[in-house]
Amino acid sequence: MKILLFTHSLAGGGAERTVATLANHWADRGWDVTVATLAPRGEDFYDLRAGVRRVALDLAGDSPSPLAAARHNLRRIGALRRLLAQLRPEVALAMMSTPNVLLALASRGMPWLVRVGSERCYPPHAPLARPWSSARRLLYDRLDAVVALTEECRRWIVTHTSARTVPVIPNAVVWPLPCVAPWIVPNKVVDPGRRLLLAIGRLDPVKNLGGLLAVFARLAGRHPDWDLVILGEGPERAALQEARAALGLEGRVVMPGIAGNVAQWHARCDLYVLSSHSEGFPNALAEALCHGMPVVSVDCDTGPRDIVRHGIDGLLVAPGDPDALEGALDALMADGALRRQFAAQAAAARQRFGIERVAGMWEALFSRLRDAGEASRRPAGGSKERELLS
Repeated sequence: MKILLFTHSLAGGGAERTVATLANHWADRGWDVTVATLAPRGEDFYDLRAGVRRVALDLAGDSPSPLAAARHNLRRIGALRRLLAQLRPEVALAMMSTPNVLLALASRGMPWLVRVGSERCYPPHAPLARPWSSARRLLYDRLDAVVALTEECRRWIVTHTSARTVPVIPNAVVWPLPCVAPWIVPNKVVDPGRRLLLAIGRLDPVKNLGGLLAVFARLAGRHPDWDLVILGEGPERAALQEARAALGLEGRVVMPGIAGNVAQWHARCDLYVLSSHSEGFPNALAEALCHGMPVVSVDCDTGPRDIVRHGIDGLLVAPGDPDALEGALDALMADGALRRQFAAQAAAARQRFGIERVAGMWEALFSRLRDAGEASRRPAGGSKERELLS
């Protein structure tokens, strides 16, 4: 199979990790794989196999005016169209709304190409500017399929766009996660004798990490042997540091930054928590389960309820209810036997979200779409009729 994966960048993030994971898996299987981005290669965070062709169009960035934006997008469409014509992949897979729209426009008049878009978040939680929103609504029917991460996302796409085929395919999880730079050694951050509550994510208001700090402040006195570590970086760092100081948690909460050796942190962790207001499909939550971690998660839209089996490998709590989050964390922090019970079930996520299963779902979709396209281009009449006409 010859495939092109197209996205904005390979900087740190869930969609970017999905691109790298799928590209590497298919390259390992001997596919001809190209990863193309609007952003330059200098922004790459995720590594690609040596066999993956890497193309950076260097056409990212904002425009100073609507006219400049129109010109910029025409250049993007032209560059992507030239790349498609040059490489002639059998399948082009775009990740995220803007690349989806660009692929729909750039691939016009290429009947040999299977064109697949993919929404990587729940669209109502990531609204687009009006021109892009309108383009998404009108142009998704030019794609052979638009993949959703969850059933809620699928329903939104069906209702609010012209997409014709909308399957649900979750993110794949690689287990164990590879360790890459930057390295942050857990036992240099947290004393080996301490219990560890772990959260991973961008330091952004949507992750509700300020709310998590407030909840942990109420738990800290009841669980003096526990510390909270938040791995990640982002614009809310200063505000979180101020909140940590105001709550008197400077000795109990550590925010060491982005770690490339997350697997080592999972091995050191006693309990994982997700406190977000919203998600698309939280990879870090699925990764925690795959590494055998019991979890507590807010049941926000969307993703946690598709990942956590409540009462089996973790606990889900209602959004906007800090008391419920506190209660769930309190129960698991106090009960080692329950943590071990959930941990024993957590590893089943390796089968549910394993790369072989999820990549197989993508491959089955590509095959169906390719067969449908070939059937639609096949001359009318059976083989005997074609022989008589030849």
